[in-house]
Amino acid sequence: MIATLVACLFGLLKLGQPIDHAYWNARFRLERIEAPQSIILVTTPRGSRYTELSDVAQANLIEQVVAQAPKAIYFDQPINFGAESETAKEIRALGSKITVVTRPASVERFDPEAVQIPDRSVIGDARVAYSGWFVNFLSYAQGSPNAVKAGGKVYPSLAVDLAGGEASPSAYFIPNFAVDPESIRIVSARQLSSGEIATGLLTGRSVIISADRTAADSQIGYFGHGRVNPVAMDIAGAVSVSAARSNNIGDLPMLFVFVLGALAISRIGHTHFRRSAYAVLAIGVFAAPAVLQSFGFYSPPSTGVIALSIFGALTLWSKWRRRVLQTSASGLPNFVALSDAKLPPNHDIVVAVIGRYEEFLATLPASLHAECAAQVARRFAVGSGIQQIYHGENGHFAWFEYSCPLDQQTEHFEGMRALFAAPLLVGGHMFDTNVHFGLDRNYHLDAVTRLNTALASANEALKAGRTIEQFEASRLADAPWELSLLARIDEGMKNGDIWLAYQPQWDYRGARVCGAEALVRWNDPVRGPIRPDAFIVQAEKAGRIDALTYWVFEEAITAAQAMSGILPGFQMSINLSAQLVDKPSLLSSISEIVRRRGIDCREFTIEVTETAAVYNRPAAVQNLQQLRAMGFRLAIDDFGTGESSLLYLAELPSDELKIDQHFVSRILTGEREREIVKSTISLAHALKQSIVAEGIEDQATFELLSRMGCDTGQGFFIGRPEGFEQFRQSCLAMQLSKVGS
Repeated sequence: MIATLVACLFGLLKLGQPIDHAYWNARFRLERIEAPQSIILVTTPRGSRYTELSDVAQANLIEQVVAQAPKAIYFDQPINFGAESETAKEIRALGSKITVVTRPASVERFDPEAVQIPDRSVIGDARVAYSGWFVNFLSYAQGSPNAVKAGGKVYPSLAVDLAGGEASPSAYFIPNFAVDPESIRIVSARQLSSGEIATGLLTGRSVIISADRTAADSQIGYFGHGRVNPVAMDIAGAVSVSAARSNNIGDLPMLFVFVLGALAISRIGHTHFRRSAYAVLAIGVFAAPAVLQSFGFYSPPSTGVIALSIFGALTLWSKWRRRVLQTSASGLPNFVALSDAKLPPNHDIVVAVIGRYEEFLATLPASLHAECAAQVARRFAVGSGIQQIYHGENGHFAWFEYSCPLDQQTEHFEGMRALFAAPLLVGGHMFDTNVHFGLDRNYHLDAVTRLNTALASANEALKAGRTIEQFEASRLADAPWELSLLARIDEGMKNGDIWLAYQPQWDYRGARVCGAEALVRWNDPVRGPIRPDAFIVQAEKAGRIDALTYWVFEEAITAAQAMSGILPGFQMSINLSAQLVDKPSLLSSISEIVRRRGIDCREFTIEVTETAAVYNRPAAVQNLQQLRAMGFRLAIDDFGTGESSLLYLAELPSDELKIDQHFVSRILTGEREREIVKSTISLAHALKQSIVAEGIEDQATFELLSRMGCDTGQGFFIGRPEGFEQFRQSCLAMQLSKVGS
């Protein structure tokens, strides 16, 4: 269908002319026939524009031709002489026994204005024939009307008149390009006037008296022979008209040949026979125009050739897609093939992921990678009873199987995991494996979406250490939001949807607000407030936490500079993700901000958070040491949870510990938590570090921490996170009264 439509479009826009040109040029180089000997061309010498024969000589030439009693005389010379010239007198004397040929200034003009009929005062009763041609983009002749109308009269084309055909303006003929122009019988005017030719050579023949057109601007393209004298085209046209084999049947026949052939071949089941049939069709499409032309039927080959070419390209692309796009490096069909497969109803898509699969491959020679995948696929095939296993990247394998209750499916997957209890043995290398499964049962969705959801579920199962994870349909409602989250973060930072809230920190010894922690907030116009952990974690996973962190730095610096005039010694705390702390670009990025903003680094505390574990501890420690050397204070956030262990405290060059609110909120009721907080305060002071208690929500907790020797407090009791202007007003108010008094 696509090939047919494109071929039709090419035909309508005549974009296939280069193909037609090349085809007919090659075709008529292979076949040549002799020009009819009943037509003789008498040539006169001619320059680029004007005849070189004198008026008298030209008149004498006509007399010499008449003396040989030809069948017909055609005067194909420019009528650039007056009525009293000798040539004009000779033409008038012959009357209807001579035909004057007129040619347009532009070869492809057939309108009455372009047909310049010589003045009758010059040519008298002489007959008039017209010679003009439809040409292609390279000015090669393609055909001509049998006759033209001008001044209410019909004038035959020279070719039709030579052949004695019907002068119908509605009829059309195509020259027989097989006629060899070199075989046309030519006699020069000099030979005729000097008596070098035998008497009677012109007798009974049609004689055309024409200029010897050798200049390129006076010639026309002739398929198979290059550019020639236009008279040669008229003679080739006469041959075609005489044989009544000049029917232009258009593009459709070749298109029908292709369409019918392709449809018939598509029903052939045997691959070998189908390939042979396609070869026959291709030969037929190329050969048919030449065969039809030999019987007088002209059909442009371009339509069939274009359709065949596009069809062939699409077929090859489809095969390439199946062999390359739909086949993994292991030789197994890949996930593209599964996405294109037609899934049976009530079938689950299962994706299994092999833990540490890439590590296995890294220890194997490349030649054994395919064998490793094949062994894994064989185990899945045995366990699932499914023969077609699809292989993705990073140790993912997939198949679809008939749905059964989830508890049975879970039991089934546990049994499959048992198959992988035995190590893989690949080329002498032995590996222990573990496998996790993702399941999709959203039967109403397309295969691509279902595969992606099963893939996401398998990855979640691997991460959580569970056997199976099922992707619920309800999660799809949030999928567009999650997928566009990073772009929305960038947009939010620009339009103000993402902003900084500042939570005050209280100095117990000075009994005043001593600083604040900058906390990022997001108020989406559609979804409302979004929890920081909902988008910060996503930004970290996607490796896009950098832009958000540096934006926070810029905003926090602006706020700190404004507060320094209100509260001397004001300290601004900024969170730094553990995923960012070991990056080589961290120091250069922060140094550029420091230089550009001209800040005193001692007024800022960088808090290392534990949203994600530090990947490269040595690099992180080195970066933090250099930040500290620049003057920044360093704080270990959420101490006592996650990665904030004693080892972490020993490694990182910190100035401050922040006790997590999990412990602080329970010191009034939990003896263990109270002792942990007290010990942490003592430990920090022993290490010459200050201590910040987070999560203070009541006066009793606030006062107990004061008695324990806590340096700084932070929590809702002291102040909630607020926008900068509200924060500034709150700080001014707190200066007027002491907390807890």
